[in-house]
Amino acid sequence: MKYFLLPFLFLLAGLSVVDAQTKSPDEFLGYALGSKFTAHDKVVDYFKYISGKEKNIKLVNYGKTYEGRELLVAVISAKENIDDLEQIRKYNLSLSKAQSSNEQKGKQPAILWLSYNVHGNEASSTETAMKTIFTLAEAKTNEIQDWLKNTVIIIDPCLNPDGRERYVNYFNSVSGHKPNPNPMAREHSEPWPGGRSNHYYFDLNRDWAWQTQVETQQRLKLYHEWMPEVHVDFHEQSYNEPYYFAPAAEPIHQDITPWQREFQVTVGKNNAKYFDENGWQYFTKERFDLLYPSYGDTYPLYNGAVGMTYEQGGIGAGLAVITLDGDTLTLKDRISHHYATSMATIETVSKNADKLVHEFKLYFEKAVSNPPGIYKSYIIKAENLSRIKKLAALLKKNGIEYGFGSDKNLRGYNYETKKVEGFKVERNDLIVNLLQPKAVLANVLFEPQTAVSDSNTYDITAWALPYAFGLKSYATKESVRGSYAALEESKEQSDVAEKPYAWIFRWNSIEDAQVLIALQKAGIKVRSAEQEFTIGNKVFPSGSLLVYRTENERLVRNLAAKIARIQKDLNTVVYTSASGYVDKGKDFGSSVYPILSVPKVAIVAGTGISTQGVGEAWHFFEQELNYPVTMIAAHNIDNLDINKINTLIMTDGNYGEDINDKLESWIENGGKVILFEDAISSAAGKKPFNIKLRESSKNESKVNDVRKYGERNLDDLSEAIPGAIFKVDLDRSHPITAGLGTYYYALKTDDKIYELLNKDWNVGVLKPNSYVAGVVGAGVLRKLNSGLLFGIQSISKGTVIYLGSDVLFRSFWENGKQMFTNAVFLVN
Repeated sequence: MKYFLLPFLFLLAGLSVVDAQTKSPDEFLGYALGSKFTAHDKVVDYFKYISGKEKNIKLVNYGKTYEGRELLVAVISAKENIDDLEQIRKYNLSLSKAQSSNEQKGKQPAILWLSYNVHGNEASSTETAMKTIFTLAEAKTNEIQDWLKNTVIIIDPCLNPDGRERYVNYFNSVSGHKPNPNPMAREHSEPWPGGRSNHYYFDLNRDWAWQTQVETQQRLKLYHEWMPEVHVDFHEQSYNEPYYFAPAAEPIHQDITPWQREFQVTVGKNNAKYFDENGWQYFTKERFDLLYPSYGDTYPLYNGAVGMTYEQGGIGAGLAVITLDGDTLTLKDRISHHYATSMATIETVSKNADKLVHEFKLYFEKAVSNPPGIYKSYIIKAENLSRIKKLAALLKKNGIEYGFGSDKNLRGYNYETKKVEGFKVERNDLIVNLLQPKAVLANVLFEPQTAVSDSNTYDITAWALPYAFGLKSYATKESVRGSYAALEESKEQSDVAEKPYAWIFRWNSIEDAQVLIALQKAGIKVRSAEQEFTIGNKVFPSGSLLVYRTENERLVRNLAAKIARIQKDLNTVVYTSASGYVDKGKDFGSSVYPILSVPKVAIVAGTGISTQGVGEAWHFFEQELNYPVTMIAAHNIDNLDINKINTLIMTDGNYGEDINDKLESWIENGGKVILFEDAISSAAGKKPFNIKLRESSKNESKVNDVRKYGERNLDDLSEAIPGAIFKVDLDRSHPITAGLGTYYYALKTDDKIYELLNKDWNVGVLKPNSYVAGVVGAGVLRKLNSGLLFGIQSISKGTVIYLGSDVLFRSFWENGKQMFTNAVFLVN
């Protein structure tokens, strides 16, 4: 009987060995990588599975997307490093704070962070992440084992699961039993909005510094807990393009160090070695520059790492596509290429680990002793405490040190006048001193004018935070530190009369809009002051909200109690007036205190319309204002019901030739439409819209203008404006400018400017010499010499608001949010 059981026992032993072996992605998923796209939950399942099987992997869940999908990274290294992982992390973090005084016990490995699939429809790199982690987990070769001893590798398999699932679900819904490589097949053409962006249509690769999106916020929190020496961002570009890897193209920001440039070359040469062996095409030093601070390569560079972008041809390729060269590019090919650069980069980092750690340490030691740039401190005046708080919160997210107040008189560069002037530092002024570990990042974010060596850039070229936040600021060559760690909060208390004539709330910020929203939600009629007024010693600016007791108490039960509750819940200050008589300004019976209508808002979305623009508005209403908004298709705008929608947002895009016919009667019945950028172009020159593009002056004749074939890529630079800042003169008497200063700083990404409105309101105009910062071609500069940027037109009972720049740009242009809020809530 015992002899009979022996074969069976041997069989069981064999099965247990097989079960103990870690399954490859192919074995776990049940299909070969590259034969189909893997759903995000399956990717997560594989990462959890492999981390449970292998002792040299630690899984870290760092949050969820807007749609509830898991965000995670796998940390993989030699087992001895994983056992000592927290000590390795803490020591590395001490290097980034210029705090290490002693060498790490044992050898300190370099930390390499690999980020896959930030753009959802660049879907091959998530598949690559599974292949990479399996190879590292197996560590079959002595070479890989040595790499893991020298390196801690952090793998994020998908930075944008929501966008990727949108793409994958579409592809699976339209592809046949076999992939169709014909580029004309619908599987190669995504419908609007596409899978590139996240839930709110934000480009997460442009959100690193601003951290406006929940995915970025959670990832950057983890990133700052690790501060890697090297970060690689995996992308895809047009499927007709060969592979791109570092070194990067010009312009390269002047604060990027020679070592960071040098190591990009080192990595690039090793990548090239493997591509050469396989005969794969690639290019370097073209197109992808290192300037804009919010990319997955530049942000790490400004934080002491060597940041790099890798681009595989593949957007729209599906599982297979025939390229212009007549070759068939498959998903398996794309995985192979990304896998090759993943492994080659790990090899290079491992072989240079000691040097990387050493240079990382020197980077931050230099930052605290000899920061970059000509300025040593930036002082931001506390003219608007709401925006000062938001700026401080942004700096804190990025680990930038700051303080408040200093009893000093200084001289510095005035961002508004662009002249060196004297000024006094006051208690709540925010001060950023560059003698700190994050000196480079702080300098890049605050420098008034970024030096650009090559105007053929990939993104905007101006972003200085004082302009984005609309705060008066100075840059000084003197090293100044704040005397206080926190703002001094206003001690002003609510002043409530027993039987008020009116309750009054000031209007200076987006938070004040929350008060208006709460009042209107409670059924309370709210008025707005179109002019400043004074009661006693209290000055109330234009835009201030007023609730009249007599016109509300018959309709709203317990009026005073409801207002008190709103005031307490929103932690705001309310004032009361016992009389309709004011000491300065118009009395409360004047027409300058109109009742504000309750906005019933819709945003137009669909083909031809900017996904970024739609997403910015959608995100602003839902995530910042918590205000209901309806998304409607473009073909439905001729069916608007004024009782259901009275405020229509039309972001940048092409709305067709008949936009006027579709909107005219709705506007005449009291509708308000807010047109952004190219939406204005759709309306320009068509009645009832009283807006016209300003004709540009003829180009000056050019001497010796002989085109050279080798410079053909520079032909359009005279007409280039990749993103520059202009100072806009405001009509401060109009409600749309409430809470803003004399000027608004507009980020222009196009050359469109408009004629002044004849009978309506020119509330924001460009005057000669209004250019402030950023790259602008000579031809564009001539076009934008003067003209209308923001205008408001009355049409019968309705209103048209023209916004000639994106005031919600990437959700970090805080000053523009105030203008947009005014347009929605204050402009009737």
